[in-house]
Parts: sequence; C-alpha cells; structure tokens
Amino acid sequence: MIIGLDVGGTHTDAVLLGDEGIVRDHKVPTDHDDLFQTVLTGLDAITRGIDPGDIRRAVLSTTLTTNAIVQGKFTPVGTIVSGGPGIDPSAYRTNEHYAAVSGSIDHRGREIQPIDENEIRKTAEAWHRQGIRYAAVISKFSVRNPGHELTIRNILGTTFEKVFMGHRVAGVLSFPRRIATTYLNAAVYPIHKQFFEAVTRSLRQKGLEIPIFILKADGGTMTVDASMEYPGQTILSGPSASIMGSVAFSFEDEACLVLDIGGTTTDIALLINRSPTLDPVGIEMGPHKTLIRSLQTRSIGIGGDSVVKVVEGTVQVGPEREGPAMAHGGTTPTPTDALAVLGEKKTGDVQRSVAGFQPIADQLSLPLEEAARNVFEQTCRRILNEAQQMVDGINSKPVYTVHELLEGGQITPAKILVLGSPAHRFAPHLERLSQVPVGVVPRWKVANAIGAALARTTCDVMLFADTQLGLVTAPEENFSQRIGKGYSGEDAVATAYKLLRKRAIQMGAEDDELDMELIENLQFNMVRGFSAAGRNIRVRAQIKPGLINEYDTVAALLADAE
Repeated sequence: MIIGLDVGGTHTDAVLLGDEGIVRDHKVPTDHDDLFQTVLTGLDAITRGIDPGDIRRAVLSTTLTTNAIVQGKFTPVGTIVSGGPGIDPSAYRTNEHYAAVSGSIDHRGREIQPIDENEIRKTAEAWHRQGIRYAAVISKFSVRNPGHELTIRNILGTTFEKVFMGHRVAGVLSFPRRIATTYLNAAVYPIHKQFFEAVTRSLRQKGLEIPIFILKADGGTMTVDASMEYPGQTILSGPSASIMGSVAFSFEDEACLVLDIGGTTTDIALLINRSPTLDPVGIEMGPHKTLIRSLQTRSIGIGGDSVVKVVEGTVQVGPEREGPAMAHGGTTPTPTDALAVLGEKKTGDVQRSVAGFQPIADQLSLPLEEAARNVFEQTCRRILNEAQQMVDGINSKPVYTVHELLEGGQITPAKILVLGSPAHRFAPHLERLSQVPVGVVPRWKVANAIGAALARTTCDVMLFADTQLGLVTAPEENFSQRIGKGYSGEDAVATAYKLLRKRAIQMGAEDDELDMELIENLQFNMVRGFSAAGRNIRVRAQIKPGLINEYDTVAALLADAE
C-alpha cells in the first residue's frame, strides 16, 4: 500500500491506496502553526489498524511554497551575484538584499576577474546583522566553471544557515533565470524545511519507517532528503498533483482543461490526449522566471476562502486568504459564504455568512442574494478568464507535452475537469458561464493526494562537453571528467544517460520506471583562425513523468467506483 498526502494552504488530504483502489481517505484543516499535528491527524485516520509492514512508501505534495510565492510571504534572502561580459547583473535584481559583486568568468569557463574576498565578507556581515540567515550565490558562467560560486560559499563559511549555489540548482545557460531559480530555492527553504520535519516526525511517531517522496513541479517524485537541496522543485507541487490525479479521467483525442479549486488558490492546467503539457523553459510566477522544470500550470490567488471586499465600488476577490469562510468561523466574507447566502451550501453557520455579506451588498447597492450571485459569478469568470489566457499562451508557441511536440492547429478545450473541496459547487456555474461540459474528478476532495501517490520518480541531467578544453561536466551532478579530442556527441549521450540513471536511483526510482529520453542534443564546431579547434556539445536527458507501473490501474478502479 501507498500513502498519498497533499498539504494544502487550507486543507491536508490523506489517502491510503492499495491494489483495490482507495482503502481510506481523510481531510483535515491545515494548521500552519502546527504542521506536525496536522499531518499526524491525517495519518492516524488512514492507518489506524493497518500493519505498518504493509505500507511500502509515502508520497507527498504541497501547495505551501506555491502559496507563499503567490501571496509574497517568504523569508528574506541575501542574493550575491558575480557577472561577466554583458549586462550588469543589477538589471536582474530579484529582491531587496541583492549584491552585484566583482569577479567574472567567461563563456568558456576561464577566470577573467577574481572574487574580492573583503567585498563578500562586508556584504555578508551587513546582512547577518539584519537577521538574514539564507543566501543565494550565482556566477554568470558557473555551469561552465563553478569556481567562483564555490569560493564565495567558502568565504561565507557559517555566516548563513543555508547557502544555495546556482550551478547546483540549475545547470542551464540562462543567467537571469538561474538567478531567479537560486533565489527562490533559498526563499522557500525554511517553509519546506518546516514541512519536511513535520512529515518525518509524524511518520516516525506512527512507526512508519518507509521511504518518503515528494512530488515535483514536473509531475514526478524525488526523495524528501533530496528535496532539501532542491526545495524550489516543490513549487507547483500541488498543481502537479492535481494534473496527475486527473490524467486518467480525461479522454483521448481531445484537449481538457483542469481546474483545481482550493481554499487559497486555483491551479490551472491543460491535458492533450491525456498527456500534460510541459513548460519547455521553466516556471514563471509573477516577476520570477526560473529554470525549474515543470508541467505547464498557472496558479492564481483565488479560491473558496479568498477574501471578498469592495474597493472603490468594485468587487475584489483575493488574493488574500484570512482563514476559513465565515460560515466556518472565519472573520471575512468569501466565495464560499456567497454560496451559503444563495442556499447552495448547507453546512456551517449560514447566518454568519448572511451577516458577513450584508455590508458587501450595501456597498454595491444590491439586494443580498444578488450581491452574493455577483461575487460568485465574478469568481468563476476570473478563473475562466485566467484559464483562457493560459490556453492562448500555449497556442502562441510550440506545444510540448510530456510525450511529444505537437505541431500545427489551435487547441480548444472540449471539456473542463474540476477537483478540490468546493469543485462540485463550482462545476454547474463554470459550465453555464463557459458553455463547455464540466466534469468533477472522482473523489475530487482528495484527488491531489491520489495523484501524488501514483506519480513515479523523475529527474533530468544537463551535460556540457568542450573537446578543445578537454572537459565534460554536469554541474548539477557535481560531475567533471577529462576527455580527449575524439569525444563525440554519442559519447556525451551515453555519459548523460549513465548520470541520469544514477541520479534517478538516488532519488528513489525503480529500475522498471526508468523511461529515459533525450530532450536536447546540440553541438557546434569551434573555429580558431580558419580551422576547427574542437567541438562544444550540450546534451539534456530526462525520465518521463507518468504513473508508477504497479498502481497504474488504480485510477480505473476509482472511476468504476464512482
């Protein structure tokens, strides 16, 4: 059996899956001040009376890091950037505590200007006095030579609790995106660490000494231990879980929109022929453009518990969430309260919802029910508009899925799948407003946890070879090896596959799940004078996202059970 756990901003969902489908499931409110007890409560409910020896692993997804970025609530970070030829790195500022320092390495990995140790020390000491405990270090061409990043980290010593280096978190040549990627890894680290520790303690208290995996943005998993070095890969973990939990319920030969409506955010994705679309470059969230490989999703700060208010005569929904709906003890009106006022939600204290919505109605000069209908329809239209913008963006450039590149034609979703706690309430309104058939995913309240449990381990490796310098490197793998002038593209592919296999096994993959593929294979000759001086080779390989082989029939059982 497998435990699936989705820790969301509003609720934590837990499921226990076996060969027969769902054995048990449970939903518990997420207490951000006591994640340990939140997780333990969910585990208690699904494992009571179960022999721990029958449970072989736990797979987790979380929206905690995503919600932190959407709401702008994350830890201050000191970002140190050394540049090189080209634009001043100050142009790529990510945050308040950002220092563009001296020192540069060129595109071949050769040092042009050394690091100034005193400059680094003074910067670090000033930040430390301000209480900053986490740092991001990025050198422009560190994927060709990580020497400057390593030097800076060594100078920092123990000044910071955790230091993230650009060449380890993103091995791709895109300086601005590598800066943002490294910064976000450092910014979400404390949130992820708290989550990691709560889950680990909870499982131990239940006597479950089992492998623990976490879902990544690309729809695959990695061990929780590995995630501590790459916490940024948990960004959009929650949306990935919703996609993986929906794949089995879409249809061949059509495009399907997926809407995961939570209490804090709504996550949007697209399936084409039951295959998720893939962001070919990396996650973009607000001003942050990264190199974090992901399924193509969009997260917006609007959900069932989003704050509703009137600003200068206009209704505003989200992005803030200040607790549950008033019907459930909250202090501010929400779309969920609008449903209660309209009589579509029977649970909770409807009179509290009515009392909370009356000031909204007064400010809009509308009858109470009309004001509630106005708010809820605006919430639905906002979700649909954001979804259409995402589809338009996908149609404006080449479309990649996890299986292939699709060429030609415009994608028009033929169906909408919804999941999340309030999904069944939203479904009829979304169908009426969009004029597109809307279906509710089976077990919609815990579908994210199911999707996480069924996902298999994925990872990718980027490898660079320079036959003139006689060197092949894979920066993220801490791999470097001397090569001869005869080193070929075929040799590079073989090396990349070997490193990919090693990394996948380290991250928890099984041998029969290693569905490897080449996603980038470039090489060009370097010329000195009028003759070739060597070759520059770049190779990228990945394990495809998908469902684990042993449980790929569970989704069908869930559908049959509905």
